[in-house]
Amino acid sequence: MSKFETLAIREQLAQTQHKEHSAPIFLTSSFTFDSAEEGAGLFEGSLPGNLYSRFSNPNTDELVRKLCLLEQTEAGLTTASGMAAVYTSMAALLQQGDHILSASAIFGNSHHIISNILPKAGITHTYCVINDNSSWEKALQPNTKMLFLETPSNPTLKLADLEFLGKLCKKHGLLFVVDNCFATPYLQQPSKFGADLILHSATKYLDGQGRVLGGAIVGKADPVKTCYDFIRRTGASLSPFNAWVISKSIETLALRMDRHCDNALAIGEYLQSHPKIAKVIYPHLPNFEQYDLAKKQMKKGGGLVGCEIIGGQKAGAKFLNALNMHSLTANLGDSRSIATHPASTTHSKLSAEELKSEGINEGYIRFSVGLEHVDDIIADIDQALKSI
Repeated sequence: MSKFETLAIREQLAQTQHKEHSAPIFLTSSFTFDSAEEGAGLFEGSLPGNLYSRFSNPNTDELVRKLCLLEQTEAGLTTASGMAAVYTSMAALLQQGDHILSASAIFGNSHHIISNILPKAGITHTYCVINDNSSWEKALQPNTKMLFLETPSNPTLKLADLEFLGKLCKKHGLLFVVDNCFATPYLQQPSKFGADLILHSATKYLDGQGRVLGGAIVGKADPVKTCYDFIRRTGASLSPFNAWVISKSIETLALRMDRHCDNALAIGEYLQSHPKIAKVIYPHLPNFEQYDLAKKQMKKGGGLVGCEIIGGQKAGAKFLNALNMHSLTANLGDSRSIATHPASTTHSKLSAEELKSEGINEGYIRFSVGLEHVDDIIADIDQALKSI
């Protein structure tokens, strides 16, 4: 079997009659049939092929095949955004009366879906402490159908023990759904631990340059088919152009993630010794609470670093406003370094109690460490800390 980097580059559409080296973009809403019989066969599913880009398109098909190879899964589909992937994985596979277990440490919008949207359909939930295995076992109910998490979590980078939870899901017949956005398949492959579905916000590291929205669901064939049928009818499909951009970007995923991780580790080491920083969070720093698990599950520590600035929100705001090179945005996974204040942006809809329980205090800053020279990233952070 070819190595990760080779698969990421060489898996692409077959050449057309024009002998192009780079895969073309198929900007078409529909596809024609050679006969009435072929059209009928395509619609009933007895014949392979494309008929409408809401259903499939050569560019989305290429992206799906590539992600399945990299994540080592059977099947997949693409979605219009990462949140479309999260919602689809739940709405398509859960029904009235079902119960979902979720890590409490998840993205704010995922939290909103579970807490506010799914209950309208009669789907109940229990939030578990992501890094406490006993918390998951205690929360099991007779009607529990799915276990959902993201690891590392957003924004405090807590880890789930994928091996333990994979065995737990298998024992109790639960759908095991893992959001792998932060790690990407280059650093972590949840399928090795029994994940049924693996989700991605392709907007982040898979694109890697902050250009397009996209999402993906890959995993075992049966639940993927159910999710595909849901997307086909509800319409949250990925555009061919965005699929083409993301697929081309994945060709450099390994190179980019190596640089993101190396830079992030250096930033974490720098922040650890700074007198204005109370705490640094990075999975591959030896003082990280789950360091051994991080080394076991993740090839490297990822491109995100968290820190608590002494002085709370006032000091945090002053620091952010003093940054020169870092972008102030809620996005992440970009080639450009980004600084975010989760309590007032990405997780602002959580209650004060929920923020406290997840360790998101008023001085917490999340860095999405970019691809710039590490000396320049550190210099910008250093001069901003001096302003506090």
